[in-house]
Amino acid sequence: MGQMAIFGGTFDPLHWGHLIVAETAWSQLNLDQVIWIPTRHPPHKRGLAYEHRRLMVEQAIANYPAFVLSPLETASCATDYAITTLKNLQDVYPDHHWYWIIGRDAFQTLPRWYCREKLIPACDWLVAPRPLAVATTTNSPQEGIETPLNCCQQVVRQLARQDITIRWQMLQMPEVSISSSLIRQYCRSGRSIRDLVPEAVRTYITTHNLYASRDQ
Repeated sequence: MGQMAIFGGTFDPLHWGHLIVAETAWSQLNLDQVIWIPTRHPPHKRGLAYEHRRLMVEQAIANYPAFVLSPLETASCATDYAITTLKNLQDVYPDHHWYWIIGRDAFQTLPRWYCREKLIPACDWLVAPRPLAVATTTNSPQEGIETPLNCCQQVVRQLARQDITIRWQMLQMPEVSISSSLIRQYCRSGRSIRDLVPEAVRTYITTHNLYASRDQ
């Protein structure tokens, strides 16, 4: 049985942090492929047009044989539900074991996902750590500090209260502080993003004059 991973996100834009996460998952789990899925309709967000984001992903992963762009195309008016994505990919790639690559911040929202009682047990969840702020400063080094592991364990307990069991593990990688919002901010202020994104993405952004305004 083959092993496939889903890596979804807005990718607005894709940056080196995304690639590090995907490469870590691929090597750590000995995956056959990582399927990249740019979200067409990011929930609660306004951002760059889907077509631009999809093309940037396509160009950024072109030189990675194990990375593929999703073969699925949702209708422009369709809602992006993770359970629908998984079922459609299972039809395209039958007889595979499925993993879902997810950032720690998105992992914390799993107890509110649509159809989570069917989706969550159908995959193994690979959590990418993200930097966490220290809530308070105390005399004890343990008090007032949230770690990525603690946050994930809280999610597991929340799901257990919903009678949902989850298989998950933390990706063994350093926390990546690059963010898409930082890159957009740099673009608006005219700062270089050369070290933050693959060259194909930087060229695409420059060529199409993307993120020059706050509406993008």
